[in-house]
Amino acid sequence: MNVKLLMTWNIIPGREQEYFEFVVREFIPGVQSLGMEPSDAWLTVYGSQPQILTAMQMPTLSALENALNTPKWDSLIRQLTDFVEDYQHKIVKARSGFQI
Repeated sequence: MNVKLLMTWNIIPGREQEYFEFVVREFIPGVQSLGMEPSDAWLTVYGSQPQILTAMQMPTLSALENALNTPKWDSLIRQLTDFVEDYQHKIVKARSGFQI
């Protein structure tokens, strides 16, 4: 059963350029090296939802749990939180289309 790791956050005001550089140069390649497949990325432009919603897909729950329990994942999230606030994640059964 495919699963998705849904992540949400808000970019810290004034850190947008650094954030985007980190995501493109380090975060995406880093999660891919853990076997995660980026599947969704959404930006909230209006309303009170988190600014960013992104999803990574994995073939099994155990594969995702293994990836989340690595020093590499811990390092990526620590670095991400230099640029974002209100980080949250949850694991859901993957389906096509928008998921929250």
